Amino acid sequence: MSKSTTPADHADQTTKTTETADLAFLLRAMHANLDLFNRLQTDQLMTALKDANRQIARLQALQLHCMAGIRRRRSDPHELACEFALALHITDTRAGAMITAAEALAQRLPRIFRLMDQGKFDLYRAMKVTDGTSQLSDRHARMVDYLLEHRLEDKNPTQVRKATAYAATKIDPDGAMNRLAQRKAERRVILQHQSEGISRLSVDNTSTDKATAAYLRVDKIARSLKTGDEKRTLDQLRADVAIDLLLSGKGGVPEQTEVYLYVDLQTYLGLNDNPAELAGHGHIPAELARHIATGPDTIVRRVITDPLTGQVIEVGKFRYRPNIDVDEFVRIRDRECRQPGCPRPAQSCLTEPTGPDSTDADSTLSYCLRHRRLKNRADWSYEVLQDGKLIVTTPTGEKAESAPPPLHDPQPAAEEPGEERLGA
Repeated sequence: MSKSTTPADHADQTTKTTETADLAFLLRAMHANLDLFNRLQTDQLMTALKDANRQIARLQALQLHCMAGIRRRRSDPHELACEFALALHITDTRAGAMITAAEALAQRLPRIFRLMDQGKFDLYRAMKVTDGTSQLSDRHARMVDYLLEHRLEDKNPTQVRKATAYAATKIDPDGAMNRLAQRKAERRVILQHQSEGISRLSVDNTSTDKATAAYLRVDKIARSLKTGDEKRTLDQLRADVAIDLLLSGKGGVPEQTEVYLYVDLQTYLGLNDNPAELAGHGHIPAELARHIATGPDTIVRRVITDPLTGQVIEVGKFRYRPNIDVDEFVRIRDRECRQPGCPRPAQSCLTEPTGPDSTDADSTLSYCLRHRRLKNRADWSYEVLQDGKLIVTTPTGEKAESAPPPLHDPQPAAEEPGEERLGA
């Protein structure tokens, strides 16, 4: 006997079909002629924007269903996060967070997952629910899922987070203190590198009273420095005071730090403005590189590269790959963990030979602790070629490569006498 459908169901299905058809038309038109968007009315663009958002949510749900299905077949979530990171070109941390969300939605929050399947709830907001219910029992999580099913569709991420926290506390008030203790046990400091020599430093999961007291102390010192001659804003002063307190404990005297900065000689001398590279962060402007490199406590090491490849061949005078300095040479050459996509600076990594000769720098690579454990698993393949390129093969056959990045653009080989030149 067939299932009956109501006029509302027909209307809903017709609306979804029309939305999908319109979006498909716009996608084809976009590839053919981007000027189409200049001819659409504002309300048409807004409709297309909202429809695209619904389709993105459905695709995100599909991704999570796939992740949850693979996770059921794998015992180690950390290994799987590394594999997803390579396949999707994301970080291990992001992949791990998506795995956690996929498991929670599939097993504990099926109604929230259904909202994603319907295009009514995107991944970012869904992760506010999975994070907010992570410390609940399965039973209590399903109760929160039921309570929030019809309350979140029109909420923004902040509202979703607050609604989830309220529901969790209401359903399991006795566990609220336990959840607080668990969250405090997960406190950590996070460093996120951004562009152009800027980074974000944050302290997560610290108690509210201590966080508030720390902020008030920073604010008090910053306001005391805001004299008539001070050009910095209060926000700038608070940021500077917080960093100085962390480095020296004095709120104003900087401490020495050790970083790996790669800058070519001409940029160092101010003859050009080529970007430099800060290990673990990426490229930074030449002016910032010169500021770091010319500090009073800076130690400058000479690094010689092959002009044809840009690869490091020597570190310091008379130190061309000597046995005692293989570790240091490899870290300077690699700059970061050699796992494809891993940004951890090489100075905080371990070095490991891949060949029989432990003193051979060509076959020695830098690995962070996580990926050093991963490379020793039987179902992962790590192959090092003669030119130093690393080829990683995951258990599902995905391949990714990494090579020591050149310190400068390789120069073309000189033309041989009598060689015919093409072009003007």
